[in-house]
Amino acid sequence: MRPIVELMFADFMGVCLDQIYNHMAKIHFESGGNVKVPMVLTTAVGGGYSDGAQHSQCLWGTFGHLPGMKIVVPSNPADAKGLMTAAIRDDGPVVYMFHKGVMGLAWMARNKRSIDVVPEGDYVVPIGKAAVAHEGADVTVVTLSLSVHHALDVAEKLAAEGIGVEVIDLRSVVPLDREAIITSVAKTGRLVVVDEDYLSYGVSGEVVASVVEADPTLLKAAPKRLAVPDIPIPYSHVLEYAVLPRQEQIEAAIREVLQ
Repeated sequence: MRPIVELMFADFMGVCLDQIYNHMAKIHFESGGNVKVPMVLTTAVGGGYSDGAQHSQCLWGTFGHLPGMKIVVPSNPADAKGLMTAAIRDDGPVVYMFHKGVMGLAWMARNKRSIDVVPEGDYVVPIGKAAVAHEGADVTVVTLSLSVHHALDVAEKLAAEGIGVEVIDLRSVVPLDREAIITSVAKTGRLVVVDEDYLSYGVSGEVVASVVEADPTLLKAAPKRLAVPDIPIPYSHVLEYAVLPRQEQIEAAIREVLQ
């Protein structure tokens, strides 16, 4: 049996955290590797539609901080299928986190890439393998989920000015594809990290640390992080959009590291 369990919103993890962290994530280790836990916990994440502080968080950094589970975050229809296939086939627990903004729902502020071709037949995206969503030689933008689309919009705009933005879609938080990140930064020398999760103690800091610990001389400028401030996400649409990473902020950060 390979069960798929749905947790409606990641924000609701508090009602079942003991089962997730003390059982799902640890049974394999506590059994000395004798017991496998081939299950998928799937949950919706993300804001942008005025649903308040208890329905709008991403929290992949929180899940990623709990050892024993793999964390995957698709940004497009093809990866949604490929990562789910990989998650189901994995013999360990996988948390599958999908942003409501990439589901193509009519009531969401969906982006132009939400609806796209889904590969037919057997299709697998390897867990722990990032993708180069857009190639460029001037600056690396590392991001995931809905923010990939914001970064792509900016990359396409800046390409008209001759600025080459390389967009790295992480696709997995755990394991993190540090090699892909470092390879890109080695080429561009500049790094911007965009993350719809909270700024402190999360993915954005881990990405920057991965580069700095590998070789700080790769960076021609100080890295920039764009993430949600350490406050509950507001219900007000205007205030919510003020705290979520948007295209304007990404463009400004890119221009800053290029100075």
